[in-house]
Amino acid sequence: MGTPYRIEDLAHVSGASVRTIRAYQDRGLLPRPERSGRANLYSDAHLARLRQIAELLDRGYTLASIKELLEAWDAGRGLGGVLGLVAEIDRPWTDEEAVRISRADLDERFGGSPDDAAVTEAVELGVLEPVPGDAGSFLVPSPQELAVAVELHAAGVPLSAISAHLRELRVQVEHIAARFLEFTTEHVFARYLDGPHRPTDADAAEAASLVRRLRPLAQQTVDAELARAMRALAVRQLRRQLGEDGPETTRRTSRSVSLPEETMRAVEALVGERSAAEFVALAAEREVRARALDALTSRGGPPDDLDERR
Repeated sequence: MGTPYRIEDLAHVSGASVRTIRAYQDRGLLPRPERSGRANLYSDAHLARLRQIAELLDRGYTLASIKELLEAWDAGRGLGGVLGLVAEIDRPWTDEEAVRISRADLDERFGGSPDDAAVTEAVELGVLEPVPGDAGSFLVPSPQELAVAVELHAAGVPLSAISAHLRELRVQVEHIAARFLEFTTEHVFARYLDGPHRPTDADAAEAASLVRRLRPLAQQTVDAELARAMRALAVRQLRRQLGEDGPETTRRTSRSVSLPEETMRAVEALVGERSAAEFVALAAEREVRARALDALTSRGGPPDDLDERR
């Protein structure tokens, strides 16, 4: 049994309160003590279990999930592989490193005028994190995200609009992330989850290796698709703006023009049926430009206003 502990002694060496130890017992997280006469005695195994629980709590586990993990441990399936898998999933999914920024530097980056409301909203969004004990500094989890906000603000976008856009963007990105997880779970990780038993240490270690390999794929896929969509939409938007709001020389209208059938047959034979309409349009445009040039040259000299400027 090792060193016997009374509950007060166990609380002292483990750092847990007597009330917490009893609550763990009631939840089934901690085995019952051995009875010796009128005293309840705990062992080094109880101390080790309390330390395991504390470590898992520090990693963000709930008591319910800790109970399941400890039951797996007691059944001989081990915790090493499972904890390795969780550690792989929990670690940052980006190579960015958080940086510290002073409030003065933050204000300077956004034009030099303090904006308490914008800072409060940035904290709510997690773009900024307060530094305990230092009211004049913030932690920036994603320097790239902050840099984007700085550039947008410098281009004239109000901070309130940037925050609203980020909230909307997060909804869309979380949907993409959820779909990617559903996809990989169905086609990759289902074999580790759908069996009659919990994953073994070897299963969990293999799953952790897969997470490491698949981790960059989500971002690479989104980057490629975003680049494709941005190019397509930007070109479409530009063409629409030039067509609707550009100079008169860039505006185009579409009209139906009847041409002799023999003419269209000759054009189709020359350039093909699919390119016939484009050929006719370009030919007409070339003719218009040629006549405009003829008109200019027939004047026999420069325009009157050019003579006056000379």
